[in-house]
Amino acid sequence: MSTPSAPPAPTDEVVRICRDLLRIDTSNTGDPLTTAGERAAAEYVAGQLAEVGVDSRIIESAAGRASLLARIPGTDPGRGALLVHGHLDVVPADPTEWSVGPFSGELRDGYLWGRGAIDMKDFDAMTLAVVRHWQRTGVRPPRDIVLAFTADEEAGGRYGAHFLVERHPELFDGCTEAIGEVGGFSYSVSDDLRLYLIETAEKGITWLRLHARGRPGHGSMVHDDNAVTALCEAVARLGRHQFPIVVTPTVRDFLAEVSEALGIAFDPDDPELTIAKLGPIANIIGATIRNTANPTRLQAGYKENVIPSRASATVDCRVLPGQDRQFLAELREVVGPDVEIENVERQPALETAFDGPLIDAMAAALRHVDPGARVVPYMLSGGTDAKAFAQLGIRCFGFTPLRLPADLNFSALFHGIDERVPVEGLQFGVQVLDRFLRQS
Repeated sequence: MSTPSAPPAPTDEVVRICRDLLRIDTSNTGDPLTTAGERAAAEYVAGQLAEVGVDSRIIESAAGRASLLARIPGTDPGRGALLVHGHLDVVPADPTEWSVGPFSGELRDGYLWGRGAIDMKDFDAMTLAVVRHWQRTGVRPPRDIVLAFTADEEAGGRYGAHFLVERHPELFDGCTEAIGEVGGFSYSVSDDLRLYLIETAEKGITWLRLHARGRPGHGSMVHDDNAVTALCEAVARLGRHQFPIVVTPTVRDFLAEVSEALGIAFDPDDPELTIAKLGPIANIIGATIRNTANPTRLQAGYKENVIPSRASATVDCRVLPGQDRQFLAELREVVGPDVEIENVERQPALETAFDGPLIDAMAAALRHVDPGARVVPYMLSGGTDAKAFAQLGIRCFGFTPLRLPADLNFSALFHGIDERVPVEGLQFGVQVLDRFLRQS
């Protein structure tokens, strides 16, 4: 008589699941006609959940733009539910720039390589591995866990989280808190101390188009009213402009904590002195002490010898909490009165306090797996689906735990070439997430 085999450990399953997800090309081009794979990824997630007896629901906002929702009942239905969310889409990748195929899910040198490895199919895989283990072993969380695997986060979430919040808010009934990207990753101070950055704030998103108009004409003529020239001058001024330093409470707390850990002085009036000593994460933190406006696209004309009457530019602006009015006034002054400013997308900044039982549970779970862990708050320079879920009154945190090699330039991997996640970090993360969800 054969003995039933033990269920696979979540530390083993997480690698397989992440690899499977990486091999599904879910590139989000920003164009619904060319964005691919979200439905296939949602169906894969549904299959992984169904295999262990968890019912889920796939919701499409448009053809192929699929998100998935499921609810894991807790032992105390009277408590507020916890939302655990991760997106399934990724930014596009050019295979000619990569050392491996961006959708190969290759295991090499202790890393799992592929577009989405840290943004954020790693966390999707952690969540699935934990839930599958629970279902096989009879574990029930202390409160309801709502799982959301969303489409379209990489283009602002209008076909994903925002659609769900606006059209299906009942799916999040009872949710009081949420965890998602980007937080819980380590910053090594010494062999026995690692800071784990918990996202308690994120900058707002403001995507703008600038339009300049001029007199059309023949490209061979002398021309003093050229829309392309006017636009380029405005874009150049904006691209070179540095907005003033504004230190928000979250950033101040982070810099004070990290300065103490590093044994350096912190001058609130000159935070760049501290940021310059942060190594690989300086790029993330440096973007959280001021508003930013980066030109990203240009469009003008239809023929080589025709001076167009209109030229346009897209600008990706990230705005600190409470800074919207000041930011737009300064931007208007920089680009000048003759350039039209069109609002394409606006999602406000978020900021919450670094306190409460959920923070305590994060810290305890991290310390259990890494005795050298210390949690600190920080602000994300980008944006996440939390902007949608916060509209329902849900308190949102970035907590996707990863222990990283001290020399890994983690921030460069987001939307970068050769995106990859350390296998040991992935296995660490699933252990922390398992313990955290059991205690939250």
